[in-house]
Order: sequence, then C-alpha cells, then structure tokens
Amino acid sequence: MPTLAVNNFNIGLSVLGGWVSLFGLVSFLCKEHFYLSEALISLLAGAAFSPHASNLIRPLEYTGSQEALDSATLYFSRLVLGIQLVIAGIQLPGRYLRKEWRALAILLGPIMVAMWVTTSLLIWALVPGLPFLHALVIGSCVTPTDPVLSNVIVKGKWADRNVPKDLQDIITAESGANDGLGYPFLFLALYIIKYTGNGAGSAPGGAGMAMGMWFGENLGYTIILSAIYGAVVGWGAKELLHWAEKRKYVDRESFLVFAFSLALFIVGTCGMIGSDDVLACFIAGNTFTWDDWFRLETLDDSLQPAIDMLLNIGIFIWYGAVAPWHQFLANDVIPLYRLVPLGILILLFRRLPWVYAIHKKIPQIEHARQAIFVGFFGPVGVSAVFYLYITLEFLETLRDENGELRPDVKQLPEAVLVVVWFICICSVVVHGLSIPLGKIGYHLPRTISRSLSEDTDNAALNFRSRVSLRLPTFSTSRRTSLSRDRTSSSRPVSPGPSRVNPLGGAWGAVGTAPSAEPLPAQEDQQIQSPPERPGPPVISCDRPRGEIGTGRSHVLGQEVDSAPSPPQLASRAASGLASRTIRFPDEARGGDS
Repeated sequence: MPTLAVNNFNIGLSVLGGWVSLFGLVSFLCKEHFYLSEALISLLAGAAFSPHASNLIRPLEYTGSQEALDSATLYFSRLVLGIQLVIAGIQLPGRYLRKEWRALAILLGPIMVAMWVTTSLLIWALVPGLPFLHALVIGSCVTPTDPVLSNVIVKGKWADRNVPKDLQDIITAESGANDGLGYPFLFLALYIIKYTGNGAGSAPGGAGMAMGMWFGENLGYTIILSAIYGAVVGWGAKELLHWAEKRKYVDRESFLVFAFSLALFIVGTCGMIGSDDVLACFIAGNTFTWDDWFRLETLDDSLQPAIDMLLNIGIFIWYGAVAPWHQFLANDVIPLYRLVPLGILILLFRRLPWVYAIHKKIPQIEHARQAIFVGFFGPVGVSAVFYLYITLEFLETLRDENGELRPDVKQLPEAVLVVVWFICICSVVVHGLSIPLGKIGYHLPRTISRSLSEDTDNAALNFRSRVSLRLPTFSTSRRTSLSRDRTSSSRPVSPGPSRVNPLGGAWGAVGTAPSAEPLPAQEDQQIQSPPERPGPPVISCDRPRGEIGTGRSHVLGQEVDSAPSPPQLASRAASGLASRTIRFPDEARGGDS
C-alpha cells in the first residue's frame, strides 16, 4: 500500500507551484487589462495560505523558531533586493549615474531627508508614548522607495504608454540608490539610542562615540566602501565578459545569467565583510553596463523578466504568510483606530509635498502632473521589511547579561514590527490598486454619460417612429416612389406579393407599400440602416506608447509624437516572429488602453 507523505515540504511546493501556474494562466489579463501587479495578488494569496487562514504555508514550522524565521525573512529580502537592484542598474542607460547626478542628488539628498523627518513626526504624533528617537528608527525603515513595487509604474504596457522613458529611468535610479542609502538614517538613530538612550545604563562613549561610529563605521565602511566595491566588481565583470565573448568562450545561456550570478556574488561577499550589499548591487549593475553593451545585447531577452516575476511572487507570498496580521488588532503599541490613519497619512505626506515643491529643479519632471505622479508613487515594500529585520537584529545587541532588553528599548521591537509591516501592506494595496481605480474613475463617468445619452436618443427615436407609423407624410411616400423608380429602371420588375419596405431614412420609420419587387440588398441595407452615432476615436492596437490614431497625444502632460502606422508595425512584428507558431497577447497587439 502506498505511503502518503503529506509533509511541509511537499505541501509548500504544491501550493507555490500551483499558485504560480494559475496566476500564469491569467497573468496578461491581470497585468495588462486590469493593471494588477503580481505583488498585490501574491500578498493576498500568501495571507490566504498563511497559518491565520488555510494554514497551507507554515513558516514557523519550516524554521523551528521565531529567531530563525526572522533571519530567513531577512536573508530572503536581501537576496531579492540584490538581484532586483543589479537588474535595475543594468536596465538604466549607459553612464546614467554620471549624466543624471544632479537630479539624483536632489532626490537622494533633501527629498530623502524630508521624507525621513516627515514620516518620523507622523509616527511620533500618532503612536502613544513613543520617544522621538524610536520614531526616527521606524521612520528610517520606510523612507526608501521600493524597487520591486516601483516596477508597476516603470514596466509593462501601461508604463510604456503613459510614463515618458526619462521619467521611468529616474524613478528606477532613485528607487535603486535610496535602498542602500537607508543605512545612514537608520543607524544614526540606533547609535544615539545605544550610546545615550539609557543614561548611565547606555553603552560607554556617549554622544561622541555615537557620532564617531556613524561617520566611521556607517558612512565610511558601510556606504563608501560598498559603493567602491560595487563599482570595481561591476567594471571587472564587464571587462571579463567582453574578453570571454570576443574569444567565443561563453555560450548564450551563460551570457544571459551572468547578471544574476554577479548579484549572488556581491550579496555574499558584501555580507561576509559586513558592508552594504544593497547599494553595492545597484552600483555594480550600472557599472556593469556602463558602455550600454550588455543592456542592448539582452534588450529583447525574456530571462530577466521571468526571474523578476518569480522573485516577486515568491517574496510576497512569503510576506503574506509571515506578516503579523493578528498584531495589527491586538498589540501594546498602537490601537487600530490610530494605525489606519497613520498608514494613510504616511502614504499621502511622506513624499508627495516635497517632490511637488522641488520638481522644477528636476529636469525629468516637466509638469505638475508628473510631480504629483512621482510624489505619490513612492512605494514601501521589500526594502522596508529588510530594514525592519536589520533593526531587530541590532536591538539584540542591547540585551543585558540576563538576556533582557534594556528598559528604554523594550517597547521598540514591537513598535517597529507593527508599524513597518502595516505601512508596507498599506503601500502594496494602495499603490497596487491606484492604477486600476484611477482608470475606473476616469472612464466610469464617460461611460455613464454615454449610456444616458444613448437612452435619451433611443427614446426620441421610438417617439418619432410611432409618429411616422400613425401620420405618414408626403415626403415619406415620395422617397418610397423614387426608390422604387430607381430600382425599376435598373432591373425588370415582376409582380409579387405585397411586402413591408423599410423606410424613413435616419429615423428608421416603417410603412406599408404596394406590391413590388424587393429592393436590392445593398439599397435595402442603405435605406434601413440609421447613420452611426459619433463615438470615441478608434485606438490602434499596434501603436507605440502614447499613440492614438495618427495624431499626437499627451503622456502625463508631455506631448508625444506619433509613430509608424499599424500596418508597418505589424509587418515588422511579423518579420521578427515568422518562425514561431504561438502569438501571445502582448506580442500580437500593443495592449488596450
């Protein structure tokens, strides 16, 4: 008799594989028609599979303890961020960081500081009894924008049609760079807490030691060293790959996965020396494609998007399973009626006012609409969870010889856990639904107005039809006679039974005519069909982004030139795909608006 092996490993693989397969069957529908990201859908799926719901995914049983679970979540987040940031650096144009350093300096300097201070003030105001230093720690975790969630607005058909390319690039560059630059904000507050937060019970050295550690260990060793290390490794990898490709030593498969192996190498080596692997990965990715060679060679490759999708689905299913859902309702830090407004206020005021105020200094943001767009879409996601567990790991060093946390930080672990997780989930939901809800809000009033207008016209049409039936006019009889004469002159008329001829032209009225040969099919169709109502312009499916018909369109306030006609685009696509028998929706057409 066969033995069933219903263990955690088999259940987990079945759930993950089944979910990825089911999502893949409707992925184009979800992402390109409903504009729903895999992050939002996977987070909800992870919550449904978690121990709080169906209990199909059991993270605590996989790891054995809460400490091991926290470490697994931290390492998983590091891995995803490292790979995503190398890909983000590669996708930027060559020498991008050098060309656009002024705009990046504004986004990573004053705007990032303002985001940190604003978020910390909101947390300090709404979390009862929380010291301001603790609020600075929590605020630093959610200050960086997330590169994984930013893909919603910089990739896909919607982004290609609505977001200018230079705006996509600056969003990608900012989200990649500020992930690694969250360390100075976080450790400035943590070092001050460690060396001054508990008075006489603090670590020896005081404020001087705190600032020395921040400048020396954090800025010097963690940030500057990681940037130099990433640049050196990325440049060396580029030269080695050039050398191997010139001599035909590397095959296509190894060429395509080279970026992923580079990311794994940097995450591992930076982790061993205790430097900032997140920043090093982004710098290495952009340096690796400094001459734009690798980016152009892999521009049409589907391996990077495929791995990107698998990582997104995997990490957010894991987040949905490990998130402390029960602690949002029952905790000793903040009640739910304060937690919900806190999440909303942070998403509204953390970034939007500052980007709008300074957008004229950023060349890529040309209009106020673009400033509002960039300011609102600063999502909080994987990077926030990463810094959350970095914080929890650091707080473990503040235990005394009995294993107890210092009295001044006993509340901080729960506070940072609840607030950061809740803001992260709020951001995934709000930013994941913003585009579909925005499109519904844009199209729904027009649809209702058009429907009401058609109902009014149909009522008028029915009224005129009834009047024509009861009160036939001379003009109707004359049109009938002329039509019959034209038909008789072109073909012989044979006697036949009487029939009902469609008459009345535009209003579609009908009347009874004497016996005659039926009108020709073309004439009959021309007379009985009412003229078409003017409708919305026809949108070509094979257009590039921003093109409607053959004119010009506006993309977030920016005018975009029209591109080749649909037949030309179709012929180009056909020439590139002639050897294949399968045509996927995103290849066969440019997507619906």
